[in-house]
Amino acid sequence: MVSLLLALIYLAFISLGLPDSLLGSGWPAIHADLGVPVSYMGFVTMIISGGTIVSSLLSDRLTKKLGTRGVTVVSVFLTAAALFGFSFSTRFWMLLLFAVPYGLGAGAVDAALNNYVALHYTSRHMSWLHCFWGVGTIVSPFVMGYALSESVWNEGYRIVGYVQLGIAALLLLTLPVWKACKKEESAPQKSIGLRGALKKKGVPFLLIGFFAYCAAEATAMSWASTYFAEVKDFTAEQAAQLASLFYIGITAGRFVSGFIADKLGDRRMIVIGACVLCCGAAALFIPAPPAVAIAAFVVIGVGCAPIYPSIIHSTPGNFGAEYSGSIIGVQMASAYVGSTFIPPLFGVLGRAVGFAVMPAYLLAFAVLMLVMTELTFRVTKKQREAGLLPKETHGDGRNG
Repeated sequence: MVSLLLALIYLAFISLGLPDSLLGSGWPAIHADLGVPVSYMGFVTMIISGGTIVSSLLSDRLTKKLGTRGVTVVSVFLTAAALFGFSFSTRFWMLLLFAVPYGLGAGAVDAALNNYVALHYTSRHMSWLHCFWGVGTIVSPFVMGYALSESVWNEGYRIVGYVQLGIAALLLLTLPVWKACKKEESAPQKSIGLRGALKKKGVPFLLIGFFAYCAAEATAMSWASTYFAEVKDFTAEQAAQLASLFYIGITAGRFVSGFIADKLGDRRMIVIGACVLCCGAAALFIPAPPAVAIAAFVVIGVGCAPIYPSIIHSTPGNFGAEYSGSIIGVQMASAYVGSTFIPPLFGVLGRAVGFAVMPAYLLAFAVLMLVMTELTFRVTKKQREAGLLPKETHGDGRNG
């Protein structure tokens, strides 16, 4: 029964990843069809991320009322409805309207499931959880590419909407599995809210680091297709499919990370990932054939792979399991702030000076992320040495 629950959690994360790559991969065609500037994708992503920020901050309270299982099912149904709304959109303002329920659904389930896995499973399973998110993100660009070649971009959203609806129905039918496992009650949580979380030493550094990482990830995710179209002169259909390279890298990287995460620990996995990410971004500076850029985006994805799950998984060990629900909710909000404002800023910058500025943009945030997460681990290590936190860390015990 426990294995079945884990499979359902993985499935829920596939549903979380499915919509995430649709907008970026289809945007070269979407903005042309709707008659809006290329930079207008930023407005859509800002509204989506704004919704995720709100629902992430409320996730701790929602989970206490509905349970992780309830939040998961409601959120997946909500995102499915939003996808169908996108599929019927014929005006830009309609995209903005349906971005609201998509953001609200995505943020709640993201925070709830991340906290659940951080509390109950090892680093290995956290890596594989986010690997399944990557499975969803890999599929969508190919769906969008097929839709663009056979029909219109709306059809891509409609196809993914049906898949999302099917996943939501399956999760609803299997609600008794959560009750049978009864894991939700095994880790009492203390709700401390935003102010309480910020008062915890190390949390501000962590929030800045997570903000920076998600800024880099979201920029690569949202603008890869446009980068290939504008800088490397690929067609819109080709660029939509090439956008999947980042997702292939991040998914394969998380699959492999699952085999070594328990051994190396969260902190080392973050450092390794940051170094690989920087190498991939630096490769984009090379004035070489398009094949180099194609390989670089795969490397960037591989570098990103262990960072997000390792930061999340280290939270209970760094700050205490009882506070993880509140702190992870705030973390997710910080992540979505990065996703909200930084990719649109890149769109404006790209229009002003050219989209070839992407590698420098990614490098700046990767370095900021590494510095801030290292400060977090150093502060919490001192807290443990002073007896203010338990000596043993959560999960694999190798956060430090």
